[in-house]
Amino acid sequence: MEISKGYTVHLFEGLYCYLRRFLFRVISVGAVPYHIAFIMDGNRRFAKKMNLAEGEGHKAGFSALLSILRYCYELGVKYVTVYAFSIDNFKRKPKDVQNLMELMRQKIEELLHQESIINEYGVRLHFIGNISMLSEPVKVAVDKAMRVTAHNNHRVLVICVAYTSRDEMVHAVEESCKEKWSHLTQEPSKVVKNDKLNGLFENKIEKHSVLPSSCYCSCSCSLVKLVDVERNMYMAVAPDPDILIRTSGEARLSNFLLWQAGTCPLYAPSALWPEIGLRHLVFAVLNFQKYYLYLESKKEKKHKHKLF
Repeated sequence: MEISKGYTVHLFEGLYCYLRRFLFRVISVGAVPYHIAFIMDGNRRFAKKMNLAEGEGHKAGFSALLSILRYCYELGVKYVTVYAFSIDNFKRKPKDVQNLMELMRQKIEELLHQESIINEYGVRLHFIGNISMLSEPVKVAVDKAMRVTAHNNHRVLVICVAYTSRDEMVHAVEESCKEKWSHLTQEPSKVVKNDKLNGLFENKIEKHSVLPSSCYCSCSCSLVKLVDVERNMYMAVAPDPDILIRTSGEARLSNFLLWQAGTCPLYAPSALWPEIGLRHLVFAVLNFQKYYLYLESKKEKKHKHKLF
């Protein structure tokens, strides 16, 4: 009886897999999103809803992540980005933060197992954010994961940890200013002339001269351009997302990809993150295809703005 039941389950799983891939072939006749981003909201509410311990909700969320990654990669999506841990989450109780750090370390290790989806699809891992804020064991696991998967080039998974978009923008501006300052001090033979700078100054850099600290903002920062800032973004490892999906019905970005999500549609299903399924992804992609030409025209305008 058990053998017969196991055979039936295996048969239905195979049939489901076949039908899913057939569905993806049909969908692929239209435009397939290159990059999908997810805000994985609702793990704790799911645990409460199902009368589970809080940590069990995040474990269920990890299982949901593996399923949604498989669907995305089968469909042909190249980049997937997930919002795993916000800087604001560090404001929680120290014990809760510690438990989440340990769970994160365990799940990173699971991703690197030989039979994991990462190895099955040749996925390269990028962990982005203020990594210095993570616990030491997690930092070690993050470094190992990026090093071990660095040779993979078929798919990319970007995991945002200790991340907020405002922190990313501040970091990008700071790095851009450092680059410009370094360039100015390394090439002192060039003359930089700003007539009536701020209505008060005229600054000149003569050969072998060194700029005083007061000129840092007025000279170097004035030379920072949009392309410099975007190059120094944490998310420079991936193109802007085509779709942003946030579960639990919350139609807000919560400080996630504020810079990059200007032209992508937001889909907010009411399902909590552990409840996300194939139908939610399919609906989001069909909606993307419906407005594809309009979205592409917006991207072209954005690109022209960058050039000029």
